[in-house]
Amino acid sequence: MTVRDLPPVSDLTEQQQRGWSCVWCGTALTVGEDQDLGEKRARPEGGAAYSWFPRACSDTAACARREQGQAL
Repeated sequence: MTVRDLPPVSDLTEQQQRGWSCVWCGTALTVGEDQDLGEKRARPEGGAAYSWFPRACSDTAACARREQGQAL
């Protein structure tokens, strides 16, 4: 697995922040067909810290194609 920096949490949808959708391509995820990236903490300027739970597609090649807008 290639290590990638996570996108800024402020750029993500609620579904991506909660781990319902891939943090990179936005595809809806199902248990067992995903990679749990672990609990992360966000500390917004002027706001309270909170946890978010990024997950990613287990098929990294397909994820990369979706992220780039290419057909599978």
